Amino acid sequence: MPFVKKQFFAKEKQRAFLYLMKELGYTQKEAQRLIAKGRLLVDGVPITKAGTDIEGVFEFIYFEPMTKGLKPTYVEDEFVVFDKPSGVLIHPQNRNTPYSLIDELKYQFGRDANIAHRIDQETSGLVLCARNKESERDIKMMFQERDMQKTYLALVHGKFEEDMVVEAPLLRAEDESAIVRMVVKVDEKGKYSKTSFQPLEYFPKYNMTLVECKPHTGRQHQIRVHLFHVKHPIVGDPIYGQIEEDVIRFLDKELDEEERIIKSGAKRLLLHASRLEFSLYNKEYLIESQIDFKKEVFSHIGFSECE
Repeated sequence: MPFVKKQFFAKEKQRAFLYLMKELGYTQKEAQRLIAKGRLLVDGVPITKAGTDIEGVFEFIYFEPMTKGLKPTYVEDEFVVFDKPSGVLIHPQNRNTPYSLIDELKYQFGRDANIAHRIDQETSGLVLCARNKESERDIKMMFQERDMQKTYLALVHGKFEEDMVVEAPLLRAEDESAIVRMVVKVDEKGKYSKTSFQPLEYFPKYNMTLVECKPHTGRQHQIRVHLFHVKHPIVGDPIYGQIEEDVIRFLDKELDEEERIIKSGAKRLLLHASRLEFSLYNKEYLIESQIDFKKEVFSHIGFSECE
């Protein structure tokens, strides 16, 4: 379990954040943030003010990364790239999340390493991670300035016949219900969004097409919503293209694997981050996923080979 609670002992009275800095090596900002989140407890009661004095025994909840042996695809002094398997979270959802990619990153490269962008839990493929705080800032700025070209592969329903550029504004709903919070929709009040699509191969037996997708903007669920908008939802998408009742059942983890295959076409979202192109520190990079997505996808829809 990445989040652990351990007992510590302060020999003399001192400010809580100073103890975390001196004894556990946190920066002042990190120590104050962790205390504000209720991670330090005295007699079982969280202390939330960093300036509070502590003395004697107290408990501290902190992130202790674990490994499952996932090795990075690409390693540089300033960053690494992982080929994330489908189903692995980028960050823990809560203190009870057993494993996420941030575990692997910090276990292998230390506390200052951090993930620079996100892909969905069920999306597989390349995730760029900074190895220190300076490169994290520079890489995030690169994403913000749209100096990163990302390429995805998606298996979609139907025959996707020609190259297409979709420019459809996307709006994330503000409703408090769990289902609506998940859903992004095309809406004229939304933010400008643009994605280029190129069909690569059509599989007539299954009426599915392998499509290359290049997002020019970075909106949540952008590729999924744009493909659904042009009536080619991604195979295995449990939200876009499904009736509300089944979306709720998926979110509540009540939709079993067999039923999901029947309703959406696959047991996972068949979207894969396949390529990253960018320039960083005066060097050009073209990094490609080592996963053979075309070979893999048909195992998720119940077939062993592409036809």
